[in-house]
Amino acid sequence: MTIEKVGLDAAALKAQFPLLSRTINGRRMVYLDSANTSQKPDTVIDAISDYYRNTNANVHRGSYQIAHEATEALEGARAKVASFINAPSTSEVVFSKNATESLNLVAQSWGRKNLREGDTVVLTELEHHANIVPWQMLREAIGIELRWIPITDEGKLDLSDLDRLLDGASLVCVSAMSNVLGTLNPISDIATRAHAAGALVLADASQYVPHLPTDVQTLGADFVAFTAHKMCAPTGIGVLWAREELLEDMPPFLGGGEMILQVTKEGYTTNDLPWKFEAGTPPIAEAVGLGAAIDFLSELGMKNVRAHEVALTAYALRTLSERFGDDIKIFGPSEPAERGGVLSFTYRDVHPHDVAQVLDQQNVCVRAGHHCAKPLMQRLGVGSTTRASLYLYNDESDIDVLSDSLAEAGDMFTF
Repeated sequence: MTIEKVGLDAAALKAQFPLLSRTINGRRMVYLDSANTSQKPDTVIDAISDYYRNTNANVHRGSYQIAHEATEALEGARAKVASFINAPSTSEVVFSKNATESLNLVAQSWGRKNLREGDTVVLTELEHHANIVPWQMLREAIGIELRWIPITDEGKLDLSDLDRLLDGASLVCVSAMSNVLGTLNPISDIATRAHAAGALVLADASQYVPHLPTDVQTLGADFVAFTAHKMCAPTGIGVLWAREELLEDMPPFLGGGEMILQVTKEGYTTNDLPWKFEAGTPPIAEAVGLGAAIDFLSELGMKNVRAHEVALTAYALRTLSERFGDDIKIFGPSEPAERGGVLSFTYRDVHPHDVAQVLDQQNVCVRAGHHCAKPLMQRLGVGSTTRASLYLYNDESDIDVLSDSLAEAGDMFTF
């Protein structure tokens, strides 16, 4: 299947991302690290620049014209996020600085209020550290128990013992899509079983929202965290969506301005949702950029983005496997429809960092390391992997350059 058949013209899209036109040492940029952070299109860059040039003011406070405009820009971006993920209300969309802060917000606010010594939180072996460490910190603080959903050798969650793991559990924390394996996890099925057992579900959707149509109402999780910088938007802003009744019951995460209605010497009363969780000056320009990115992605159509990536992932798996055979091991599900465009691999006995360094000499951008998932690396039996990750602006030519550059790395390390 060629990319053109699924509705996205990757070559035309590349032209809208200025950094992708950069050459280094005469070589074009082949950017294959979007699981780390995505590139930004002109429309997003222009929206941020326009905000600073024409609107820059603080929100929710000033009575002058540009202050009103800034407030409208921030809250307009919130409305775009709500629509993009089909949230029932904008009051359920909380802005944070990234997904990590969103996940910590749940742990420190909901967790500290609702969990006691001996209560259980269920994690999975493929979680990012941001969905592990906050719960380990809470275990140290109040003595909760952590249980782990294992994975199969193909990198899927092994749910055969899920009922036992859910017995008496209060919360299940699970990535919607693995940042290492690309595995798409059955969030709605897990949520159905978790709810039946009396547990809530927190989904880390950092790798999911940028790549697939997202409907939080059908996904089934009670909390959904994601970040903007992986979806063509700027760094410095993330999102926590949660059911309104949960947010209403949770104490504020940070204290200060904006999150209060009243402060006296005796105490304070919190602001309405979602501002209750947004202490201080929010990331206004970043929200404007996020809104522009959502407009950009919505115009493309997330179904088209997903179809493009499935086709390109299939091409990448086929190309690399046929060319390198047993010399390359690509982790995760073998069926492209069951995974995102994340290809973590080991190549011969070459250290992943050496592979990445050689690829960098060809201006091919990949990541090497443990990808903030050390427990998963231990399960896979490796210290690190090289990771090439795909997005809407990649095409088959990028995979071909990756393949050729990987062959050069193999030649360089052949003795």
